Amino acid sequence: MKKVLFTVAATAVISTAYGAAAEASSHTVASGDSLWSIAKKYGTSINKVKEINGLTSDVIYPKQVLKISNQEIPSAPPEQEVVPLPVIDKKYTIISGDTLIGIANKHSITIAELKALNNLSGHLIYPGQKLIVGKGTVQGPAVVPPVNPAPPPPAPSLPAPPKESSAEKTYTIQSGDSLSVIGRSYGVSVSQLKEWNGLKSDMIFVGQKLTVKSGVVTTPPASSKAFDVVKLIEEAKSHIGTPYVWGGSTVGSFDCSGFIHYVYNQAGLKSSRTSSGGYYNRSYYVNKPAVGDLVFFENTYKKGISHLGIYLGGNQFIHAGDDGVMISSLDNSYWKSHFDGFKRFY
Repeated sequence: MKKVLFTVAATAVISTAYGAAAEASSHTVASGDSLWSIAKKYGTSINKVKEINGLTSDVIYPKQVLKISNQEIPSAPPEQEVVPLPVIDKKYTIISGDTLIGIANKHSITIAELKALNNLSGHLIYPGQKLIVGKGTVQGPAVVPPVNPAPPPPAPSLPAPPKESSAEKTYTIQSGDSLSVIGRSYGVSVSQLKEWNGLKSDMIFVGQKLTVKSGVVTTPPASSKAFDVVKLIEEAKSHIGTPYVWGGSTVGSFDCSGFIHYVYNQAGLKSSRTSSGGYYNRSYYVNKPAVGDLVFFENTYKKGISHLGIYLGGNQFIHAGDDGVMISSLDNSYWKSHFDGFKRFY
């Protein structure tokens, strides 16, 4: 019977070797510790602690290592080594309407801290810009991986980010721009620019952003089905010698705009009669003129656009001038000095 009791007692001591109530093998004195608090913590007495450690007084000091028990305690299993969690930047992507003070307040930091984190010298920011708004760590414990770690599971396939459509661009208006200049640069018409941007007039301002769509069918060249270019030139040349009369727009007499109105209508391009300035506003610039395009001149009898004709190729054009309908050369010093540019009907 005594042998059985001894076995149970021994088992109890071993089973509590790792528990909170078990006697520890040693204790490192911390600031504020006393023999009384240490003895109470480990369920022993002051005298026993003094006896085990050979103390003759109650004086102890920080970092002093005191034995708590003479009993051999089984070695605890080695703890898994823990490494510091990596520090990462917390980032914020600026959206339209954001300000530095708003972003700083949103992330509970000061403007000075926000500027320092991002090396900003001023307050200028822009949509899409990424700012560091703090420091953080990755989630979850970070431990030393096993010697032969299992291969990580394959990352889930994510949908590819949407690509920016090449069919639509944004243009910021610069000083000196006009709708016709912008249209000419992109190969589109003024009416298209106005339609895409909801414009009711040709008025634009510096800094304004315009939507410009590419891949669209722009106004076709003069040889398109809008009118018959061959018939246009034949009709125009058939009136060579017709006298110039102010306001004339019928067979027998023409002025410059009346001549344009008549021959283009005969070639299939139906439009109302207007002035040279009116036709200027109904057309867009082209860098490489085709037969049948318009040729504009400025500052002839009045300031601004004041005369026009039809391009024939070979640097020649047909028009209703002071001497009637005639063919002239753009190399002529007078016409060369008043030349504005080649344009094409929308």
